[in-house]
Amino acid sequence: MKLAVFSAKPYDKLYLTTHHAAELDRAAGIDVTYHDFPLNLETAELARGFDAVCVFVNDTVDAPVIEALAKDGVKAILLRCAGFNNVDLDAAEQHGLFVANVPSYSPEAVAEFAVALIQTLNRNTHRAYNRVREGNFNLNGLLGRTLHGKTVGVIGTGKIGVAFARIMKGFGCTVLGYDPFPSDEFKPCGEYTDLDALLPQSDIVSLHCPLMEKTKHIINEDSLAKMKPGAMLVNTSRGGLVKTKAVIAAMKSKKLGGLALDVYDGEGALFYNDHSGEIIDDDELMRLTTFHNVLVCGHQAFFTDEALAEIGACTLRNLADFVHQRPCKNSLLRDGKSLSRTKSIPVRI
Repeated sequence: MKLAVFSAKPYDKLYLTTHHAAELDRAAGIDVTYHDFPLNLETAELARGFDAVCVFVNDTVDAPVIEALAKDGVKAILLRCAGFNNVDLDAAEQHGLFVANVPSYSPEAVAEFAVALIQTLNRNTHRAYNRVREGNFNLNGLLGRTLHGKTVGVIGTGKIGVAFARIMKGFGCTVLGYDPFPSDEFKPCGEYTDLDALLPQSDIVSLHCPLMEKTKHIINEDSLAKMKPGAMLVNTSRGGLVKTKAVIAAMKSKKLGGLALDVYDGEGALFYNDHSGEIIDDDELMRLTTFHNVLVCGHQAFFTDEALAEIGACTLRNLADFVHQRPCKNSLLRDGKSLSRTKSIPVRI
């Protein structure tokens, strides 16, 4: 059994192989090959002769890539992440491929990072850090707001959204939630409402939903216009949830008081690699970095020891289920149908 891992970083090798050698053995002695570049139509031929591929958030697994993989004998696609918006599940179903993700590795890791972004931006600790390093202890321009008593809107109340809501309730915030599939776990933390009611009431709006057709650019000119003037927007989910040009305009007009992004619509060509010695040819991203009240991070909210350990273990458990032809609870193709077309399986936004 041969597995090709794409977009592999040193920590992927550590947490997939070193930390989980026993799981590899139980999965029938998998032979793993690592590629540090992403999977796409140009690199798909390197999966020839492999039984399975393992991919991450910015790998391209669309219909042409899946067709190429199937033609070269690949039988399984393993995602070492929760989101599967980059995978054409209908094409995978058509070619009879096994597809599984890691639906929950550490909801608290992402939720805690969202809170870290909020507190950094709100209290200007990033600016204070740079000032003090230069011997400047002036407080002018560092004024923040107390979170206690503020209203926080949570768009998407899956496990991450609920974990985030719990933390914000602990700060003494009023928490509002929007999700077409209400969760009983969220109800002790806050109150459900519709999106049109949530946006104008919230001092902070945090996105915790997957990227799909109905959520693409859920934050756009219309939704931004409904937000409270001076509100903060936080996105630790998927870059495509936010229309970048719209938020730039909202920042310029001071409609938004702050913006914290751990994800970006055009991140595929940039994130997870060092471009410090290059000219970055992305005018929208570069414009965002010019605002003093904008934070951009490189998709690191998941990046904790606990999360990586669970991602590695769950990925290999999914592989073992495929190898031994056992039912896999994390399969994205159930009863011959993809989750993207199975109405009976709720997909939270």
